[in-house]
Amino acid sequence: MKKKQRKGGIILQVAILFFIGVLTTGILTYVSERRLSNESVIKQTEQRAAELADEVKRSVTEFPAYQWLLSYWHTHAAKLKIEYDATFASGTKTEETAIKLTNRYPTLQLRYLTEAQIRTMPAEDQRLYAEVAYSWLLTRINEIKRAYHIDYLFCVASAEPFDTQFFLFSGADEGAVRGTAYEEVYPLGHVVTVSESQQVAMQNALKNSSHLADAGNYVDHYTHLCTIDDTAFFIGMTYSLSGLRASVGAQTRTGTVYAALNQAFLSLLCLSLIYFFVLHPLQGVQKNIRLYRETKDSSTVTKELAQIRPHNEIGQLSEDVSDLAQEIDEYLEKIRSITAEKERIGVELSLATRIQAAMLPHIFPAFPDRREFDIYASMNPAKEVGGDFYDYYLVDDDHLGIVMADVSGKGVPAALFMMASKIILQSCAMLGQSPAEILTKTNQAICSNNQEEMFVTVWVGILELSTGKLTAANAGHEYPILKQPDDSFALFKDKHGLVIGGMDGVQYTEYELQLEPGAKLFLYTDGVPEATRAGNELFGMDRMIHALNTVMDNAPQEILRTVRSAVDEFVQNAEQFDDITMLCVEYRGKDGATL
Repeated sequence: MKKKQRKGGIILQVAILFFIGVLTTGILTYVSERRLSNESVIKQTEQRAAELADEVKRSVTEFPAYQWLLSYWHTHAAKLKIEYDATFASGTKTEETAIKLTNRYPTLQLRYLTEAQIRTMPAEDQRLYAEVAYSWLLTRINEIKRAYHIDYLFCVASAEPFDTQFFLFSGADEGAVRGTAYEEVYPLGHVVTVSESQQVAMQNALKNSSHLADAGNYVDHYTHLCTIDDTAFFIGMTYSLSGLRASVGAQTRTGTVYAALNQAFLSLLCLSLIYFFVLHPLQGVQKNIRLYRETKDSSTVTKELAQIRPHNEIGQLSEDVSDLAQEIDEYLEKIRSITAEKERIGVELSLATRIQAAMLPHIFPAFPDRREFDIYASMNPAKEVGGDFYDYYLVDDDHLGIVMADVSGKGVPAALFMMASKIILQSCAMLGQSPAEILTKTNQAICSNNQEEMFVTVWVGILELSTGKLTAANAGHEYPILKQPDDSFALFKDKHGLVIGGMDGVQYTEYELQLEPGAKLFLYTDGVPEATRAGNELFGMDRMIHALNTVMDNAPQEILRTVRSAVDEFVQNAEQFDDITMLCVEYRGKDGATL
């Protein structure tokens, strides 16, 4: 059937990939550049804030009694009368207060008073000095704020856990009035709630002298000034980053657009070169591949491909396709002969399966005229033919021979070895020999010509039908499972000998069991307990014995069906890796009393 030709082609797919690559590169470039720019803005802001905080700190610490002043402003804020925009110009209240103090203490330099000198003053003079010093310092703070364009410059007092701030002073722009709608300019004594990021910044500032708190469009920078009686004093600065970040974003977008346009131009140039030097010759190769698919004419295709000779991988590809077309013609011819041979082998293998099945006893009931016992067996090979086998036969009128065996390996080699082993075992048994002698003679026969070093595990038993005496020997096979009347199935751990074919000259021993009327004997190969389901979990002896005991009073045929159903239910859809062979014999007594 002719396939529908696809539309679009590889050039469109490559173009889409180029477009996606350009778009992805542009986005990644924009994001990375934006992030780097933001980090640079934050870093530079932090560095500048730290430098300005040092200058403010120097302005505060110029007063030898600055700690006394900070504490006094903090504890007496409601009593102080402050001129927030005092310039010490003629006629201001601040100038009058300063002159009054100078006249009272002509020998002292007021700006450089120590805490000890201040504490000698009357309380009223201490208050006046605190007001004048506040105006002196605030004048300097306003100058720094305006000169360096700081969005917000302030000094606060706060105690652990730093959830509120007590404002001592804050710098203001020209014309700003503290305590009005202009919320960023707070008067002395104003208290505000602190955000979580600001709390963290103040806590870190205690450890590292200064710390920056990033709050999105603005940053707060705190520098620890000093701590007095569990109250920490900080110099703070706020910088608005919205305008700066907007400018950085615009520049980043512009740069990204130019970069994307350059990439788009280069991509278009690359696509053109790819088409003329790659895709166009490939179309010629593709055309001839279709021609060969439709005609299977390798000679015509070879001639057409010879015209495609670019000096690169495309030229080599055309030569490879030409060689491949010729090799396919030769391969198809081989496939035809191989298919015919495989069909012949399949027919012969099917015949071998039927022959192997026919060699095993398969007609049930096996001995319909014998009331002393009932027997049933089954063998399900993992492949077309298997290495497991069972056997049973009347050695004479009063003795039933029973065999259960498992050949090493699987498939045809195991099946051939199984047939030879079965014939030798039965021949030895029919001579009237004991189980131990049967195994010994069989081992001698197999070891005399076992070049492939294969082996077989065998359990052999001779049941005396008149008395129920079972004589058995085990050559490395699985333990039998026995059920006596009024009892349940249980594992009988008999003595094991070496496997048949393992070593020449081995002597085997036998043992005896007394089967009472109603007793059952279950034999099996390792394919039953070692049946495996997904997850490499084995069926196991416990599940097998449990399945036997659920139908322990049933006939042998029903017992085997129940065990096989339990195995199938356990493994579910898992592949069968080993042959599954079972045999069950029920001893009913001389007169078949259990019928």
